[in-house]
Amino acid sequence: MPETLTTAPGHAFAARVIERLSVPVNSRRERVIHSLDGLEQPVHTDELDAVGQALWTKARAEMGDLLASVDYILGLDAGGIIPTIALSQAAGLPYKIAWKLHLPLDGMIQFSEPHASRTDVYAYGITPGSRVLLVDDEVTSGHTLANLTQRLRGVGAVPLGAVCLVEDRRHPGRHQLAGLGMRLVSLHAIEAEA
Repeated sequence: MPETLTTAPGHAFAARVIERLSVPVNSRRERVIHSLDGLEQPVHTDELDAVGQALWTKARAEMGDLLASVDYILGLDAGGIIPTIALSQAAGLPYKIAWKLHLPLDGMIQFSEPHASRTDVYAYGITPGSRVLLVDDEVTSGHTLANLTQRLRGVGAVPLGAVCLVEDRRHPGRHQLAGLGMRLVSLHAIEAEA
């Protein structure tokens, strides 16, 4: 499977696709792993900072003035927590995390992560008019971010775009989001093999 590498300021950021073991029927057989997930090597805080800065720089370059009105960053639980925190620190923006926890909290929206074994995800404190930048570690099919976008819009919040560490372009995630008028910024892309 392809292994790819790009450089954040002073640091290498690596990502690759690997086959998952013991996969439930409705889950993807492949998983993108990367150098910030801590699976293979310990992650130093300067690496986290460098990737956060690189991600924010790229987001500003590709989204421009749209980012001037962000109220907060909304990251997805599990893989999206690390890039959300890194981006939040680099941008100086507050963040929230959507969790797979169903709690009795105000402003709840529920959306689906269709390829996961536990598909229901919840975001809390969502208010009409909130301008939100979505963050995840990887984008493949785009279904989860598309579901979240639609639910946010359904309650009057304004998703401005999505940012990820790795975009697996062998799948239609970018097109799925573009169909909803959502920009996708990725630090790194995995391309189809030639």
